[in-house]
Amino acid sequence: MKQPLSYIHPDSKIAKNVVIEPFTSIDADVVIGEGSWIGSNVSIMDGARIGKNCNIFPGAVISGIPQDLKYNNERTYVEIGDNVTVRECVTINKGTNDRNKTVVGNNCLIMAYSHIAHDCIVGDNCIFSNSTTLAGHVTIGDYVIISGLTAVHQFCSIGNHAFVTGGCLVRKDVPPYVKAARVPMSYLGINSVGLRRRGFKSEKIKEIQNIYRLLYQKNYNNTQACEIIEAEMEASNERDEILQFIRNSHRGIMKGYIKSS
Repeated sequence: MKQPLSYIHPDSKIAKNVVIEPFTSIDADVVIGEGSWIGSNVSIMDGARIGKNCNIFPGAVISGIPQDLKYNNERTYVEIGDNVTVRECVTINKGTNDRNKTVVGNNCLIMAYSHIAHDCIVGDNCIFSNSTTLAGHVTIGDYVIISGLTAVHQFCSIGNHAFVTGGCLVRKDVPPYVKAARVPMSYLGINSVGLRRRGFKSEKIKEIQNIYRLLYQKNYNNTQACEIIEAEMEASNERDEILQFIRNSHRGIMKGYIKSS
């Protein structure tokens, strides 16, 4: 349902039951899936691919060109999955020729004033609290929660089921299943509350705790800890995921907490 004061380019592809409120602008080369609601004063620019049953609140700007001087008007995209809520004044920029797209997975909640820059990949079931800011080329796993006023440095990665507390400056990679907090940001333990909510059994949570105890509390360097974890702990999906994340980290993983003297 198109309101009379909205603008929809005739070359866009909008499902019949999408609601578009007044003063919203939708460019060419935009696709919006069934059941979505687009609030007033939203700008959806060319290259946006928005899934089913999404809610986009007033003031959001989707698929704006990257804030990257290397961008040269190449054809790139923003892909937003199904059941995603984008709150007021969120900005999600399209990709560059690095990844060619910026992606937000299914069932995500992106709260007001957050920014997702070019070439970011965000997994499924993520929650970004108000004013979360991702620089370019950031990779976020599934079920990640980032609290308000957190800034993530370009090219950083945050693993599945991680929790980042409010006001953090994320300059290093955050491994899966952990909590990150303090200034400077450091390891605070595993995200046991979140894991229980998602159905992880006590035995599995204890296994993950034992892995990170070796990594962060035994005075090994990362290489030594990974070798010991691989040699002494039984193989599992979680163990292998953690090891692969650490070994593939380009920026290095966050440090353990060190008390000031």
